[in-house]
Amino acid sequence: MLRGGGVGSSVPGAPVREWVVVIPVKRAEIGKSRLRLPGVEREPLARAIALDTVEAAAACERVAEVIVVTSDEITATALRVLPRVRVVRDRGEGLGAAIALGVSAAPDARPRAVMLGDLPALRPDELARALAFASSHPRAFVPDAEGTGTVLATARAGFELRPCFGDRSAVAHHEAGFAEVGFPVLSGLRRDLDHAEHLRAARRAGLGPRTAALVDRPLVLAS
Repeated sequence: MLRGGGVGSSVPGAPVREWVVVIPVKRAEIGKSRLRLPGVEREPLARAIALDTVEAAAACERVAEVIVVTSDEITATALRVLPRVRVVRDRGEGLGAAIALGVSAAPDARPRAVMLGDLPALRPDELARALAFASSHPRAFVPDAEGTGTVLATARAGFELRPCFGDRSAVAHHEAGFAEVGFPVLSGLRRDLDHAEHLRAARRAGLGPRTAALVDRPLVLAS
């Protein structure tokens, strides 16, 4: 089930599907190591989060292709049936290398973006509005809900894209000349899911169907 709608109005007109979005996804058995929810197994939860994120990105009206970099074969098999999704095998050399591999697989003639794979409340129209803003800047980024990390980094066609993710990456992107996308803090685009305390805000933003099926149960809701 694809998700639409969201906070605010849709991007006007009929946008062209031109953006290539790179999403690195860890192997599920090692992903989301800090996310512990009572009654929920971490490995299927990590896969559900990644699949909801990728599906929402692929449904965005401005996205031509989503390149997922992963070595998780179960996740890769599920992703290959989604429209506009291509899987590139991760070589296991770390996040930076996975991102560089995905970016190098994207056509130079298209604008490119790198997005985290743990945004289960992402909505396609939110990503469309962020990319519409990014289209007016050589490079841009969206900070996470705390304002210190990064969930999305972009570059227009013809500009190099070397993003950084992690603690204080928002400052690093500012210093590197990336324009900040002023996006609502309550939006799913800014709600990465790393800790159990992130779940309440992500649920308010509207979880994707796979993640919701695992976490919207009495034992988890009572925690």
